[in-house]
Amino acid sequence: MERIASFTIDHDVLVPGFYISRIDGDITTYDLRTRKPNAGDYMSDSTMHSVEHMFATYIRNSEIADDVIYFGPMGCQTGFYLLIRNQEPTKVFEVSKKVLSQIVNHEGDVFGKSAIECGHYENLDIDKAKKECTFMLNVFEKQTDMTFAYPVK
Repeated sequence: MERIASFTIDHDVLVPGFYISRIDGDITTYDLRTRKPNAGDYMSDSTMHSVEHMFATYIRNSEIADDVIYFGPMGCQTGFYLLIRNQEPTKVFEVSKKVLSQIVNHEGDVFGKSAIECGHYENLDIDKAKKECTFMLNVFEKQTDMTFAYPVK
């Protein structure tokens, strides 16, 4: 059976950062990696869920809103996938940093924190989202490789 592309990445050398995971026609999948894989430091369900609500809402209201396909957490609890159509990677990177900044500076509760809007609304925590997004923003602000390629040994 053919392996999926994300399983071909050497997770032993992967560190937090903003990467291009794959390109399928006009759709680019970005890997917003928040944790070093297999290092014992994973996001909690509440953190992932809260960041998902906040980032998805802000990016779907950004200047690239019409090209956003999906944003959601990785099952391994070490990052998020962002799927975007027809945008240059540097633009997506800059918009992602703006979104993270908006979350860090957000006043109020997590978007969609009600039984009507979410199937597990009790599992949302704005402080966890802000903490995670502060960390991600700091990592992205220090990133110098604008090829967004995964690290190799």
